[in-house]
Amino acid sequence: MKLAVVVFPGSNCDVDMYHAAADGIGADTSYVSHHCTDLSQYDGILLPGGFSYGDYLRCGAIARFSPVMDAVGEAIERGALVLGVCNGFQILLEAGLLPGAVYCNNSLKFHCSPVRLQVVNADTAFSSQYSEEESIVVPVAHGEGQYFCDADILDDLKKNNQIVFRYQDNPNGSLDNIAGIINRRGNVLGMMPHPERAVEGILGSTDGLPLFQSMLQDWRGSRHAAVE
Repeated sequence: MKLAVVVFPGSNCDVDMYHAAADGIGADTSYVSHHCTDLSQYDGILLPGGFSYGDYLRCGAIARFSPVMDAVGEAIERGALVLGVCNGFQILLEAGLLPGAVYCNNSLKFHCSPVRLQVVNADTAFSSQYSEEESIVVPVAHGEGQYFCDADILDDLKKNNQIVFRYQDNPNGSLDNIAGIINRRGNVLGMMPHPERAVEGILGSTDGLPLFQSMLQDWRGSRHAAVE
C-alpha cells in the first residue's frame, strides 16, 4: 500500500502520521509537498494536523487552495482513501469534501489531552478493525475543534451512517458529540482526534492503530477484488 503524507506550510503532525503509516502498518509512505499536482501513484492520502498557513484566515481556508487539493479531489474520485486529522479535517471541510464546519472550542481554550471516543460505525474502510460501540482512547490537540452543521446535514449524516466516532466526554462542544465523519462514498474520513499519536504503547495508547490497519485491510480487499 502506497500512502502520501501531504505537507503544508505549518504542518506539524506530518512526522507522526508518517511513522503511524510506515512503522505502524508497514505502508510504503512518502512525504508530498502541497505543490504536488499528481497523486495517482498513491492508494491513500493522509492530511496531517498542524497550522497550515498559520491559520491566519481560518483553519484550512488557505490550504484548500493549494495545488495538491485538486489532486486530492481526483484521488477521491478514483476511490483512493483519504484521511484528514485535526487541521487535515479542517482542510477537508473548507474544501467541501466533507460537510459542516468547525469553530473555536466552547471553552475558548486550547484542549490537549487523551479523550475517550465511541466507535459509532465499525463498518467503514477506516474502522473495520474496531468493534461497534467500542470505547477507545485517542488524544486531541486543538483550539478550534467544535464541529457544527445544519440540522438537515446532521440528519443525513445519521441516516447514511456517516458518523464514525463520537466523543464520550465532549472536549469542545461539538454537535451531537461528533468526533469523526466520512463522506457518503465512504473513502474520506475527517476527525479532530489524533489516531497517529496512539499507535504505540509508549505513547500511552495503541487505540489509533486499528484505524490504519483498517485502511490496509480495505486496500488488500480492493486489490484482491481487482485481480479477480
